[in-house]
Amino acid sequence: MIHKNIKYTFSVLLVLVLSCATPKRGLTSTTNPIDKRVDSILSLMTLEEKIGQLNQYNGFWEITGPVPKEGQAAKKYDDLKKGLVGSMLNVKGVADVKALQKIAVEQTRLGIPLLFGFDVIHGYKTISPIPLAEAASWDLQAIQKSAEIAAEEAAAVGINWTFAPMVDISRDARWGRVMEGAGEDPYLGALIAKARVQGFQGNLSNKNIIACAKHFAGYGFAESGRDYNTVVVSDDVLHNVILPPFKASVDAGVKTFMNSFNDLNGIPATGNAYLQRDVLKKSWNFKGFVVSDWGSINEMIPHGYAQDSKHAAEIAINAGSDMDMESYAYIDHLKSLVASGAVEVSVIDEAVRRVLRVKFELGLFENPYKYCNETTEKETVGKPEFHEGVLDMAKKSIVLLKNDKQLLPLKQSGQKIALIGALAADKTSPLGSWRIGADDNTAVSVVEGMKKYPNNEVIYAKGADVAIGRTQFMWETKINTTDTSGFAEAIATAKKADVVVMVLGEHGLQSGEGRSRAEIGLPGVQQELLEAVYQVNPNIVLVLTNGRPLAIPWAAEHIPAILETWHLGTQSGHAIAQVLYGDYNPSGKLPMTFPRNVGQLPLYYNYKNTGRPTLNEPESVFWSHYIDEKNSPLFAFGHGLSYSKFEYSQLKVSSSTFSKGETIQVQVELKNNSAVEGKEVVQLYVRDVVGSFTRPVKELKGFEMVSLKPFETKVVTFSIDQNMLAYYTANKIWEAEPGTFKVYVGGSSDQLVETEIVLK
Repeated sequence: MIHKNIKYTFSVLLVLVLSCATPKRGLTSTTNPIDKRVDSILSLMTLEEKIGQLNQYNGFWEITGPVPKEGQAAKKYDDLKKGLVGSMLNVKGVADVKALQKIAVEQTRLGIPLLFGFDVIHGYKTISPIPLAEAASWDLQAIQKSAEIAAEEAAAVGINWTFAPMVDISRDARWGRVMEGAGEDPYLGALIAKARVQGFQGNLSNKNIIACAKHFAGYGFAESGRDYNTVVVSDDVLHNVILPPFKASVDAGVKTFMNSFNDLNGIPATGNAYLQRDVLKKSWNFKGFVVSDWGSINEMIPHGYAQDSKHAAEIAINAGSDMDMESYAYIDHLKSLVASGAVEVSVIDEAVRRVLRVKFELGLFENPYKYCNETTEKETVGKPEFHEGVLDMAKKSIVLLKNDKQLLPLKQSGQKIALIGALAADKTSPLGSWRIGADDNTAVSVVEGMKKYPNNEVIYAKGADVAIGRTQFMWETKINTTDTSGFAEAIATAKKADVVVMVLGEHGLQSGEGRSRAEIGLPGVQQELLEAVYQVNPNIVLVLTNGRPLAIPWAAEHIPAILETWHLGTQSGHAIAQVLYGDYNPSGKLPMTFPRNVGQLPLYYNYKNTGRPTLNEPESVFWSHYIDEKNSPLFAFGHGLSYSKFEYSQLKVSSSTFSKGETIQVQVELKNNSAVEGKEVVQLYVRDVVGSFTRPVKELKGFEMVSLKPFETKVVTFSIDQNMLAYYTANKIWEAEPGTFKVYVGGSSDQLVETEIVLK
């Protein structure tokens, strides 16, 4: 049912549309019906009501409790009743969402519905692997399905907008928010951005929520990997590395963008008109709206870019930041800024149009209670098929880094296994960071997962705690650096075992926002524990659980089998156990490089050569290297083993030369040289040998997931055209420059067969 105020709006709209001889400013004769409806509602609004649509408040009181009488909560409640709030965040549950929507729709003058935003990053209540882990699957359909599950569950509790996906490219594992993105590569990142946007938004039914591409832009390049830090990048890096996943999000139809906390080349992103107006809204023709990150408008004051909150509001709105998240800058200052002439009414109108358009597209004007069904909420949250879906995603996200001595898979009977590590029994850490809708202690632990295989004797010993004290999203996670009292039990258990499974790594809240690390080895006393156990039983399977690449050179040298399992979410223990025991053959590939040493960071596969990349005499000093560490990574981008054995051969091209407008084919033979059926991610890389900007030594340009039966051979084909070879050149346009290109195909960025082609 449409509320009476909205019915009134629509009746006036009809009169306005029919009476308009010419389109309104900014519209054309082909303007779609939503734009006409938006402009008609806009014509009814006071300046204060317009500004209200650009104002987003955090949840401010217990909805079922007494109405606030004083303080900030009372102001927010009063603004809500006056129609001066466009969106709320961190309100969840049908009862609370419905109560607030009822105020907006039935008590305000125009009855404009609210958007309800929430950080649904990798699930709401049923948690998928962290996004970096999902990226390790290289399975776009599975990633899209994961976002669909998250959207349906969130929509059922009244949420209609997620602040995801995070599409920031990052090359620095010190930055805690790498767990929230797709890794270091812009091509893979762009495809994953598209998959997540489509998964969240779908056809905008009541099982979908609108997505938000963030953080625009450069956040992943924060200096020293320290969160919120300064970003200085060239046009080359900005356009060729940072922006492609954002452009892919626009092309996928994403409805909102969020700007970033950092300054970019001296201008805070929140006040960056080049990013928000020139690139996003003009060049890319983005029709949705931009929301600030939490308080980032006022953060331009400590940045030294704005004098005060009023000045910050002026900068942000003129730069194209449409909605203010919890800075109070727009609601407090935009009216006076319009009166003074510092901000044109047309700037306000444009921002409001964008917000209203999204609300129309979501269907909130037709049905403001679209996401407010108590029965749906009860029937949807935690559905069994959701758990099946996140289990599938978790298995696909696991990467086998090393498997010497064929220690994996474990035998399913007749083995005595020592299971060691506090994280093996933890039911909260596997949920990872940014899962604020989930409940603690709801993950399946590795101990529980391995108990599903009863024909082995599995003996658990904690060894040592990882985190100590409270572990909460808003507080620093304190790490055990002294207590080794559990070592003796772990060592004794390992001595009696045929094989040792050690679950070590980061606590789930050691990565995420505000959780940068200067050292990225095994935290606390875990390295000491690993070495102590190794002394009595070297048959160790190291199960890593972490939210970022780790520097583990000792383990890589000494431990025969290493499994990267990230933070896998609700079904973590079952996924890990099924891979350990061989019921699932791992196929994941690293989306981010693992360094040998933190001093190598930032480290990434698509680097550029220096003028002195190597010298003929390796002992010579004067070439680009470290005197105390190798240049190469510990585990390269794209690396990932399998219980199958794959071989690449017979790389061929249909033509060694081609012209613009033509396409050539690249073929390679892939053989499964084992008795185990498996999947391999075949990766295509290209190097532009000479360019108007110096070009990387290789760039990912394609990949295909191929399934092979035992000893089966398949021919894998890729197509190459000028679009694949294009980049943002020194001419400041995207184009393919003629010349020689090297073509590489293989199972990892550092294990490739190659050929050469020429674009005329």
